[in-house]
Amino acid sequence: MRVYIETYGCTLNKADSALMQRLLLSAGYTIVDSLEEAEAIIVNTCTVRSDTEDRIIRRLRRVRDLARGKKVVIAGCMASAQPYTVKSIIPEASLVSPQNITRIVEVLESPRPLYLVGGIRDVTYLSACVTDAVAAIPVAEGCVGDCSYCIVKIARRRLRSYSPELIISAVREAVEQGAKEIELTAQDTASYGLDLRSFRLPDLVEAILKRVRGDYLIRIGMANPDTILDILDGIIEVLKHPNIFKFLHIPMQSADDRVLKIMKRRYTYDEFKSIVLEVRRKIPGIMIATDIIVGHPGEDDEAFQRTVEAVEELKFDRVHLAQYTIRPRTEAAAMPQVPDPVKKRRSSMLAKIIEDVCSAINREYLGAHSECVITHRSFRKHVIGRTINYRPVIVRINGQPITNSELLGRKAIIHINEATFYDLRGELLKII
Repeated sequence: MRVYIETYGCTLNKADSALMQRLLLSAGYTIVDSLEEAEAIIVNTCTVRSDTEDRIIRRLRRVRDLARGKKVVIAGCMASAQPYTVKSIIPEASLVSPQNITRIVEVLESPRPLYLVGGIRDVTYLSACVTDAVAAIPVAEGCVGDCSYCIVKIARRRLRSYSPELIISAVREAVEQGAKEIELTAQDTASYGLDLRSFRLPDLVEAILKRVRGDYLIRIGMANPDTILDILDGIIEVLKHPNIFKFLHIPMQSADDRVLKIMKRRYTYDEFKSIVLEVRRKIPGIMIATDIIVGHPGEDDEAFQRTVEAVEELKFDRVHLAQYTIRPRTEAAAMPQVPDPVKKRRSSMLAKIIEDVCSAINREYLGAHSECVITHRSFRKHVIGRTINYRPVIVRINGQPITNSELLGRKAIIHINEATFYDLRGELLKII
């Protein structure tokens, strides 16, 4: 059977699709690149925000129109958190939650639609999702948080850390396939090992570095402030290793303690700030990324102003800014809401400040000769390198972006001659 897989959402979803693909190939299925040539269609969904949900609903309606007579499987977070919504759009589809993707062969071989949306994932193998020279390796399913706005906790349930042996094996496989960047991914990487007893994220990273030989760099994925606090010393030590990107993604969400409490985030702004300052003090030049939600229930003008001041004070290198949107089955959905015009105004104001801050930071790199590893291509197929602190660099020759995929996985010296708030751009000086 020819199978087409369409994936939406985060790196974790991409890793799930890679695992399904590996299981299907092992069972004799063929993976094809278009819906039209497929006999079966798998849509791996995301539902983190309402605009994402709306886009996927439109796509599912289109898939149903195009998939007459074909087997359809809806996988991922939407299948788990909103199964009735999915079934109302494609009643004949099988539903497979993230916990059940290892049963994908069983689903496709079933003569009738299956409805697999509960249970615990039985993981005996992890597949590396290798794209260009980047591999996404999941380290855990679920998290220990209970954030009031989050629908993903409903979809992916409680924490289950994967065994170190499975993760190490997946990293080794990815490196053997030519991956130069290894993304360790999870809903919250810092919660890794809380269910394993005495083996946490720093121990995992050290084990990978010790047991997987090769020329590669590890990027540690998003880590929540409350779960990183008790392993911060260990995280700082592994960040010093030459094979680790000097990069940390720590979501702040708000700088107002009252709003953080409403969000059910288990830290204060002062605790968050202390983490950022400590990491920067001990890892000079580290890139700090964060997430901010504007307009969450309970956010007034004073609370929003505290978040603005935090951005100006801490000067994050990258900020993922989102307007709060109601998600079904979450506590925040039942709270008094901030009016949409207020959310939009605050979001526009903060976006301008973020752009100014990030642009100023990136301009400091103008004129520098930076060593980069060329890891991936943009949607325009321009090759992009990463500095050791994970800044993206668009690589050019004679001022024109390069599209030569043969450079993927190579290291290069780039002369930085342009900076935007989002990336750096520069002239290729030499391959090393």
